[in-house]
Amino acid sequence: MADVLKIGIAEWKQTTAPNRLRTAGLGSCVGIILYDTRLQLAAMAHVMLPDSAIARKNQTIEVGKYADTAIDTLVQSLKREGATRLQAKMAGGAQMFQFKYENEAMRIGERNAEAIRQALKVHRIPLVAEDCGGHNGRTIEFDVATSILSIRTVSVGTKEL
Repeated sequence: MADVLKIGIAEWKQTTAPNRLRTAGLGSCVGIILYDTRLQLAAMAHVMLPDSAIARKNQTIEVGKYADTAIDTLVQSLKREGATRLQAKMAGGAQMFQFKYENEAMRIGERNAEAIRQALKVHRIPLVAEDCGGHNGRTIEFDVATSILSIRTVSVGTKEL
């Protein structure tokens, strides 16, 4: 029997088929999934911020919170289980407030998505599909057996990648 593992804000989890991974409440946050189709193994993180360098010193870092630490952690964990052919899908990174930002730091959704793209390049992991940007929140669910990412976007509907 399949389980649905729920990933909260700044968390990450890993599982195998037939289980699914789900995270809700993606506004400017990004849901990133790394998976190996051969092993039917996947991990998902709910990334809030682009870079762990902004974390306070002497503070325990929640690795799923930042793009750089989340990607490193997911890659290491999946490789420990034997993954060799990782691929990625992601969704989220919305601009939740529709006014012109003059401050670069306020474009968090766009910066989160770009930080994840850069971290994937460093690890040479192909980003095979994404649904980022816009102004609406999302809930995503990844089926490890089929590698289908279902995305439910507020006021838009559901689609699959």
